[in-house]
Amino acid sequence: MRIVKKAIIPAFGIFAFAAPAMAAGGGLPQLDLSTYSSQAIWLVISFIALYALMSTIALPRIGEVLEERQNRIDDNLAKAENLKAQADAAVETYEKSLSDARAKAFDAIREVKEKAGAEAHERQSKLTAELSAKIKQAESEIAKAKIDALSGIETVAVDVAAAAIAKLINEPANENSVSSAVSSALKNRT
Repeated sequence: MRIVKKAIIPAFGIFAFAAPAMAAGGGLPQLDLSTYSSQAIWLVISFIALYALMSTIALPRIGEVLEERQNRIDDNLAKAENLKAQADAAVETYEKSLSDARAKAFDAIREVKEKAGAEAHERQSKLTAELSAKIKQAESEIAKAKIDALSGIETVAVDVAAAAIAKLINEPANENSVSSAVSSALKNRT
C-alpha cells in the first residue's frame, strides 16, 4: 500500500506541471522542437545520475544480497553433502554390523548343531554299547538256561523213559543204556 502511494504521488505531480504547459501551447511540450536540446541534455544528466546511483548504491547492495544468498545456498549444500556422507557411512556401518551379526548367528547355529550332533552320536554309541552288553548277557543267560533246561530235560527224559520201559516190560530198565539212548536222541535233534 505504501509503495502504491509513493508511485501515485509523483505521477500526479507530473500531470500537475504538464497541465499548464499543455494548456498554453495547446500541445505536448516534449514534442516541441525548440526544447529538444534542453530535453536531451536533461536526459543525459538524468541517465548519468541514475546510472551513478544504481552502480554505486543499488547494484552493490543487490550484488551483496545475491552473493550472501549464494554463500548461504553453498553452505547449505555443503552441509547437506556432509550429512549425506555421514548417513551413507552410518548405513554402511549398519549393513556391515548386520552382516557380521548374521555370520555370527550362523556360526553359533552351526556350532550348536555340531555339538548336539556330537552329543547325540556319543549318547547313541553309549546306548548301543549298553544294549550290546545287555544282549550278550541275555544271550549267555539264555544259553545257560537252555543248557540247564536241556540237562534237566535229559534227566527227566531218562527217568520217564526208564519208567516207561519198566511198565512195558515189567522189569526195571538199565539206566546206563536208557541214558545213552536219550543223550544220542537229544544230540540228533539239536
